Amino acid sequence: MLRIGITGGIACGKSAVAGILREMGFRVLDADALGHEVIEPGFPAYGEIVREFGEGVIGESGRIDRGKLGAIVFADAGKLKNLNGIVHPRVEEGMVAKFAEWEREGVRDAVFVEAALLVEAGYHKRLDGLVVAWCKPEQQIERLTARGLSEVEARRRIAAQMPVEEKVKFATEKIDCSGSMEWTRVQVEELAERLRDAEKR
Repeated sequence: MLRIGITGGIACGKSAVAGILREMGFRVLDADALGHEVIEPGFPAYGEIVREFGEGVIGESGRIDRGKLGAIVFADAGKLKNLNGIVHPRVEEGMVAKFAEWEREGVRDAVFVEAALLVEAGYHKRLDGLVVAWCKPEQQIERLTARGLSEVEARRRIAAQMPVEEKVKFATEKIDCSGSMEWTRVQVEELAERLRDAEKR
């Protein structure tokens, strides 16, 4: 069972790539969703985050307000590093557990883990391959502002991640998401075919 990562800069199209793979019947773990889960009340990371960043990050519901937390960490690289130090080890534990579960189920196809920070967190070193979705920097800004971020906030989010051109250096496969969704789909289908051929061999 090949374990493959899917990453890319923010708003570069990695979720679209993951979605197409799911439609094709591949198992894809969303590590970013796992990251949201491990900071919920009752999980160990919750208490650590409140101790590190103060009770001001707790929302009215008693859960961590990701907007407030994001405003703190994306403005301070040291604080972002501290947050990642709390969250990343828990996400990796969840990822390893999910892969083991799929293996027990007898999954033969390649399986995928989708995460924005696969390379930054070092997860890619424990995978069999890395798919990097990319687009032009100006497209990232356009897509983020369309999601409701200001241009300043969009640029800050992009700057907080490893530049896409650096990430691409770690790729075993690259998907160009700068064109139409149809063009992205064609590339993903070609990738799936190569992986299934490799599994047969």
